[in-house]
Amino acid sequence: MTSKQSQAAIAVVGLRRSFGDKVVLDGLDLTVPRGTVYSLLGANGAGKTTVVKILSTLLGADAGTARVAGHDVARDPDAVRAAIGVTGQFSAVDNLLTGEENLLLMADLHHLAKGDRRGRTAELLARFDLTEAARKPASTYSGGMRRRLDLAMTLVGDPRVIFLDEPTTGLDPRSRRNLWQIIRDLVAGGVTIFLTTQYLEEADELADRIGVLDQGRLVAEGTPEELKRRIPGGHVRLRFADQRGLDTARRALGRASHDSDALTLRVPSDGSLRALKTLIDRLDAQAVAVDELSVHTPDLDDVFLSLTGTDEKVTSR
Repeated sequence: MTSKQSQAAIAVVGLRRSFGDKVVLDGLDLTVPRGTVYSLLGANGAGKTTVVKILSTLLGADAGTARVAGHDVARDPDAVRAAIGVTGQFSAVDNLLTGEENLLLMADLHHLAKGDRRGRTAELLARFDLTEAARKPASTYSGGMRRRLDLAMTLVGDPRVIFLDEPTTGLDPRSRRNLWQIIRDLVAGGVTIFLTTQYLEEADELADRIGVLDQGRLVAEGTPEELKRRIPGGHVRLRFADQRGLDTARRALGRASHDSDALTLRVPSDGSLRALKTLIDRLDAQAVAVDELSVHTPDLDDVFLSLTGTDEKVTSR
C-alpha cells in the first residue's frame, strides 16, 4: 500500500466478491482522501451496495484489502465500526419515539457518558433545526425532517467517515438542497463522505471525485468536470454582431459549424481553460469581436451512458 493510500480515509486494493458464479466486484481499486466527498455511480447490479457493505464491515470480501479510517476492515472491524456512520436509503428512525428519544437511544448505544448524552442530543437537534419538533413523535415528521434526524443519529458517535446510500431519495427539491448544505458543512469540518445516489445532479453538486462502476470494475474516475471532458460533444458557442464577424471567425477557427441566420459558430472543445484560451487568442489575432460566448460540456448523464453502455436509470443497487 502506498503512502497516499495509508493516509486516505478509504483505501481499497484488488477487492473481489462473488455470489455463487456471479462476480460482483472484479479487482476494485479506489482511494478516497480525508475530508472529501466520493460518489460511486453505477447501474443496477454494478456492485455499489456490495462495496458499501464490505467497507462498513457488513460483508466480507473474497480477496483484496480495504482500509477505512486507517483500520483494516477484515482484521479490525470493531475499530472501523467505531469510526464510521452509515445512513441507508431507508430511514433508521423509530416512529414510536420522539426525535429527542431517537437521539438519546443512539447515545446509549454508543455508550456516551450519562452526563454527555443530553448535551450531545441537544446539540444535534439544534444543528439540524429539529429543536422545536424534538418532543414530537417521529411519525409526525416530514420526509426532510426524518432525513435530518436520520443523519443526526448517524453523527451521535462523531464518525470520521460516513456512508450515505441515496440520502435524498423521495425528498422535495428544497429539502434535498438543505441536506446538500448539511453534507457540505460536514465535509468542511473534516468528515469524509462516501455517497451513492440515483441523482446524477447530486453527484455533480457534491462530489470532489466520482467513480463509475460497471460490471464490478471501476471504468472511470475523476472530478465531475474531468469526466465530462472525456465525452465527445463539448463545444463553445460564439455569437457575432454581424455576418462579417462570423465569416472572419470561421476562417480563423477552421473546424466549426455555423448558423448564418443566428450569426453563431459552434466550435468543438473539451471545455478546458487551455482550449478556451487558445480559441480566444486565435480570435484576438484576427481582431474578431464576439458578442456572446458560452461553453457547453456533456453532463453526467452523457458520461454514465457512454462509459457503461446502458440507458438504465442510475440507482444505488
